[in-house]
Amino acid sequence: MTAAAQTAIYVVVLSVALLADLIHNFGDALTAIPLGLAFFFRSARGERWAGLAVVGTIFVSAVVALVQAILRFVHPHTLTHLWWLAAAGVIGFAGNEIAAHIRLDGGRRLVSPALVADGNHARVDGLVSLGVVATAALVALGAQMADPIVGVAISLLILRITWESWQTVRG
Repeated sequence: MTAAAQTAIYVVVLSVALLADLIHNFGDALTAIPLGLAFFFRSARGERWAGLAVVGTIFVSAVVALVQAILRFVHPHTLTHLWWLAAAGVIGFAGNEIAAHIRLDGGRRLVSPALVADGNHARVDGLVSLGVVATAALVALGAQMADPIVGVAISLLILRITWESWQTVRG
């Protein structure tokens, strides 16, 4: 729901920082599928594969977001509808916090490193979404280049999350 709401706002705003956040949020939503299947079939091996799928999805979303942010430096775009952009960041924060809570509680109950990694990842994603709010504020203050800069920063943070998730799943 978070990614869908952000997509509706992205169509109006066209912020690359928001695009980075929503690509990542869609990827996160998709990671629930392999994890859900692994738990449904009660397969430790499936859970390990699901953990790898989570890490792979995070990595791909980071690379796609980074490429789009770099392209925005080449093809600048003036942002409008900054209140909508800020709202999209708040929506992303709230949605990720809810997802983190659910995944962390479930991961602890089920003793699932993959689900705990996914929950920690969702918690950090909430902070990433606040970068979209910062973009709106900086652009409102006249810093149009804040959008691709924050887009790159979000992408790099997602790459860091990828590494941390890999460490958790691998262990």
